Amino acid sequence: MNDLDDATDECLLERTRRGDATAFQKLYDRHRDTTFRFACLLLGSSEHAEDVTHDCFLGLIRNPGRFDPRRAALRTYLYAAARNLVLKRLRRPGNESPYGNPRNQESPDRSKEPLQSLLDREMVDDVRKALAQLPHPQREAIVLFEYEEQSLADIAAITGAPVSTIKWRLHQARESLRRELAPYLNGGAEKRQEKSNHA
Repeated sequence: MNDLDDATDECLLERTRRGDATAFQKLYDRHRDTTFRFACLLLGSSEHAEDVTHDCFLGLIRNPGRFDPRRAALRTYLYAAARNLVLKRLRRPGNESPYGNPRNQESPDRSKEPLQSLLDREMVDDVRKALAQLPHPQREAIVLFEYEEQSLADIAAITGAPVSTIKWRLHQARESLRRELAPYLNGGAEKRQEKSNHA
């Protein structure tokens, strides 16, 4: 086992500041996937999420002093950095609507039967579309809470909003998703009927 496997993020970052490339690689391996997934769920584009993830870690190398372990965990800091980069992208002209083509995000699980794989894929696409319809503050709250399993306090720290606001955003997001995904929540019969009517 590598001696860096049990090292804290703070220790790895300190070694990174001194030019230890192996320590940085360990930090990257430890936090890359969660940062990417968060950005991808907010942007709806794996390509743009890769750019955001890259820029997050580049910023960490260039300005390691911005991270203060007394204020937040490194993962919380990276979520906040990714969030800021996502918001910058969404403010660019032509980037108001995320999830341009949700079918490009993920390959189907080929270990499943073709019909089950297709149905699962359809549900994943519909969940992504439902997420895309949420206002950005609600989308980031639900992604951080449900997908990234962050606490309300951590989400408040990441977004700069009070916990009471985060609770309200989560409530609104859940209500919207419940309406959009009602066919699946009702056992799928309604959704299958709807699809057969359009066939």
